[in-house]
Amino acid sequence: MPKNSKVTQREHSSEHVTESVADLLAHEEPVDYKRSVLNVTGETWDKQKDGDEELDAENRPAWNSKLQYILAQIGYSVGLGNVWRFPYLCQKNGGGAYLVPYLVLLVIIGLPLFFLELAVGQRIRRGSIGVWNYICPRLGGIGYASCLVCFFVGLYYNVIIGWSIFYFFKSFQYPLPWSECPIVKNGSVAVVETECERSSATTYFWYREALDISNSISESGGLNWKMTLCLLVAWSLVGLAMIKGIQSSGKVMYFSSLFPYVVLVCFLVRGLLLRGAVDGIMHMFTPKLDKMLDPQVWREAATQVFFALGLGFGGVIAFSSYNKQDNNCQFDATLVSFINFFTSVLATLVVFAVLGFKANIMNEKCVVENAEKILGYLNTNVLSHDLIPPHVNFSHLTAKDYHEMYRVIMTVKEGHFKELGLDACLLEDELDKSVQGTGLAFIAFTEAMTHFPASPFWSVMFFLMLINLGLGSMIGTMSGITTPIIDTFKVRKEVFTVGCCIFAFVVGLIFVQRSGNYFVTMFDDYSATLPLTVVVILENIAVAWIYGTKKFMQELTEMLGFRPYQFYYYTWKYVSPICMAVLMTASIIQLGVSPPGYSAWIREEAAEKFLFYPTWAMAILISLIILASLPLPLVFILRQFHLVSDGSNALSVTYKKGRMMKDISNLEDNDETRFILSKVPSETPSPMPTHRSYLGPGSNSPMEMSSAPNGRYGSGYLLARTPDSEL
Repeated sequence: MPKNSKVTQREHSSEHVTESVADLLAHEEPVDYKRSVLNVTGETWDKQKDGDEELDAENRPAWNSKLQYILAQIGYSVGLGNVWRFPYLCQKNGGGAYLVPYLVLLVIIGLPLFFLELAVGQRIRRGSIGVWNYICPRLGGIGYASCLVCFFVGLYYNVIIGWSIFYFFKSFQYPLPWSECPIVKNGSVAVVETECERSSATTYFWYREALDISNSISESGGLNWKMTLCLLVAWSLVGLAMIKGIQSSGKVMYFSSLFPYVVLVCFLVRGLLLRGAVDGIMHMFTPKLDKMLDPQVWREAATQVFFALGLGFGGVIAFSSYNKQDNNCQFDATLVSFINFFTSVLATLVVFAVLGFKANIMNEKCVVENAEKILGYLNTNVLSHDLIPPHVNFSHLTAKDYHEMYRVIMTVKEGHFKELGLDACLLEDELDKSVQGTGLAFIAFTEAMTHFPASPFWSVMFFLMLINLGLGSMIGTMSGITTPIIDTFKVRKEVFTVGCCIFAFVVGLIFVQRSGNYFVTMFDDYSATLPLTVVVILENIAVAWIYGTKKFMQELTEMLGFRPYQFYYYTWKYVSPICMAVLMTASIIQLGVSPPGYSAWIREEAAEKFLFYPTWAMAILISLIILASLPLPLVFILRQFHLVSDGSNALSVTYKKGRMMKDISNLEDNDETRFILSKVPSETPSPMPTHRSYLGPGSNSPMEMSSAPNGRYGSGYLLARTPDSEL
């Protein structure tokens, strides 16, 4: 030992020894205590495995910038539901009055649970499987259930992107192919296609040209090769965006997240310039206050909040796991939640501006058709000319004039009015026609765009927006699968991503049969709603009641550098679990009350008809719910009765210069007294402090720690108790 060292100087000094053992080791090389007496598990040290764990934690990918991360979360949470589900619910449930329950539930359910998922992902830096294995191994099935639900949703969600791709390429022609009914030759006579004539041009194009749909789910009809190719393109886009993890998907998000806003703003400006747009917006925001007292409105608002933010899928956790540990995720949660809400409102303005324009067009068409009927009745003396007000001009008939004439005829011909077959042609009736989902995007909106000047341009923009909205959500959904699997099983990212996309494409062929649309409806209605509700309730319980809300808040304080609002403490512990339990109960009741069926397109009738699922389809439907929920009880039973290892008592602490790393999965209750939370990696001091006095024999070691205050596991970085005798 050098003569001028601190220890040598102490040997020749009469001063009282006040330096700790930490000073003796201050200049020593870093020691891996897995190979020392601090290996509390007694397990054999695996150099390769330990090295891999260190490398994995140290080299975990990270977002290039905060903006890239925020855009990824926005792209994931803002999806097709914001464009075609929220406007429908707003119209159906009281217009502007619907915004009140939605905002209330966003604050007391959506925001706290979104923050919770962001926080656990950022704190533990693992995907959903690793996070919930860490917090409570017996509830480790949460992560596996999330992966299964992501897989089910991804299967049919990408089919919708495939449909959008089909319409996108069909938009590069003028006139648009769905603007007019096709003409078919019947011998030497050319006639309009009967199915189209009995419905509409856009409806015919959707059901016959795009889907070539069968009459029921039992009639497979074989593969639709056009949609099969579009599905292949869709999965290829997702695979290319995901193949390099966030390095590739993060760059895609700059376009896929921002472009939809450009299109929505362009559509809003164009829509406001259309005749009748104001009628649509006024109808949309006219509040029906009595609807606020309807429990069904609150249930649907809660469900929309739940799915709009992507809770329970694992995508939120996956994205946040690539953050720096001191990132302000509390601010991120508020920002993304309210951007999501304002996007929904923006999309609603656009939809109802365009639908207001369409309603005026359809109302004018109704007036013209019924005026021709009245003229026919006048010419055949069924109606008297005295019934027509003198100022009415049939050459320039306005809606106001028609309504006046309609009321007079209805009053005079009260007994035989129904036989005349006249329609009221009220604008409100057109605006009240609730359209959602594919009916809004591929029928109502496409029909409105056929009346736009330069309609192909707007059609290209609209379907490119849908593709980007879907792609952003698909990247988040697929991250909910790839991130936890890669973290847990250490498979190669590129190989697993490509394999997952190929497998999903093959399984997804069920959705591009001629009956595929009915399977999309089945998966959309039943594969996610109930399992995800259970998953999020268990997430909330795992953190708030098993891990401990106080402990979790303390860890967040250490991680963020400030204490989160007390509001989150009470919502996590009391409000959100109760609200989610009520939502789950309401969802189960709704599933029991609503008959399990679907709307089938009957070719011969050129109309939709509600059909019940056959027995084999009911078996698939029930299997989806059971399969998605199965990991929850299965993992609990296996770990509760020690049928599989949950990593009990497995602790490795690796000391490095200025920081430490750990691998902990499960500790028995009597082991937690050996450990205590330290600070986040960026704040962790050297494990051997350089200024701690030696306490003398019989005293507690400087490294002796107290037990964790709450919960069974610590999510911080832990120090093992060092026996005095070994020092």
